[in-house]
Amino acid sequence: MQREDIKNILPHREPMLLLDDVEINGNTALGSYTIRGDEYFLRGHYPGMPLVPGVIQCEIMAQAGAVLVLSMDGNQGKTPLFGGMDKVRFRKQVKPGDKFLVKCTITRMIGDVGFGEAEGYVDGELAASAHLSFILKKGAN
Repeated sequence: MQREDIKNILPHREPMLLLDDVEINGNTALGSYTIRGDEYFLRGHYPGMPLVPGVIQCEIMAQAGAVLVLSMDGNQGKTPLFGGMDKVRFRKQVKPGDKFLVKCTITRMIGDVGFGEAEGYVDGELAASAHLSFILKKGAN
């Protein structure tokens, strides 16, 4: 699915919608976001050497996971909220012009609480990884 399709699933909008496309394969989401260079989070991080902040890399991975979980039966119309991040590691810098490819797998659901594992790649190399937890809130607020 492309950006406009993603907007039908996620509540995120610009400038916080950080996915260009997502493909769902079973309990795994494969998504991507190309760093254009004009994003708000690059201003000042760092002058003369713009790098995508680690927290933004985590957000991109989480958004792919959110598309996946909201696509599952019974979860439509719920709002995904971060529950936590564990074992977060950054291994490669992500820069303007890079395509950040994401793989997020939901490993466990207990009611409206879920757990997943995510990885982000640049040029085939692992750039970031994390274990994510989330809570699905009923309704929009």
